[in-house]
Amino acid sequence: MNFISTNDGVQIFYKDWGPRDAQPLVFHHGWPLTADEWDNQLLFFVAQGYRVIAHDRRGHGRSTQTDGGNDMDTYAADVAALVATLDLKGAVHIGHSTGGGEAAHYAARATPGALAKLILVGAVPPVMVKKASNPGGLPIDVFDGFRKALAEDRSQFYLDIAAGPFYGFNREGAQISQGLVQNWWRQGMVGSAKAHYDCIKAFSETDFTEDLKKIKVPTLVMHGTDDQVVPFADSAPLSVKLLTNGVLKAYDGYPHGMAATHANVINADMLAFIRG
Repeated sequence: MNFISTNDGVQIFYKDWGPRDAQPLVFHHGWPLTADEWDNQLLFFVAQGYRVIAHDRRGHGRSTQTDGGNDMDTYAADVAALVATLDLKGAVHIGHSTGGGEAAHYAARATPGALAKLILVGAVPPVMVKKASNPGGLPIDVFDGFRKALAEDRSQFYLDIAAGPFYGFNREGAQISQGLVQNWWRQGMVGSAKAHYDCIKAFSETDFTEDLKKIKVPTLVMHGTDDQVVPFADSAPLSVKLLTNGVLKAYDGYPHGMAATHANVINADMLAFIRG
């Protein structure tokens, strides 16, 4: 397996497929998942001739289970270390949910020439939690509930998320994929409970407003209108307003996990943006 070492000694696992001289696409997974969340996209884009890279965030998956550093500044620094180690130039960074926050936080700090484009999918920016500057956000009680459920019975909590709101399987008439549910649970349970607990604060309370203002590269913001995890109205439209060169693509009735439930549509739109 492939690993890089960070300055604080953490081992970050990553996948790296495709020609080394092809344009790199870097994928950032959501909470509490792993690089495996992107397997459909990795297979699709490597078949299109791209170099595809996806890592397990610290505390997640096969990376070191850390009891500290589970915050956006450290996550972005880990991405920068991965980019530097692999000497990636002109990359497109693609982030889902928490990974969208991580990708945006990195993009605002990327070294010149490293970043060509950015794609945010059901992403947490600008900020999730409700506060004076974000009256449409989710109350802190929601995230306190996440922490409580994780601490009391993480295994059942992860099953409930995957079988319910994440993929929209709680909607009437939904075609439930037991494989997706089990794969979500598998990815979550291999990671660190402590890192996942801390990451709830990172994805819900980090304010990405200034990051979005700093990002100048073309950015595609993709979001389902029936996203029950990161509500559409308080995320994607607000992010696009803050971006210098952002485009919003809304998907009517699509869930938070639309990159899996509607992969053919999402992959085609990503490809068009990357090539455009």
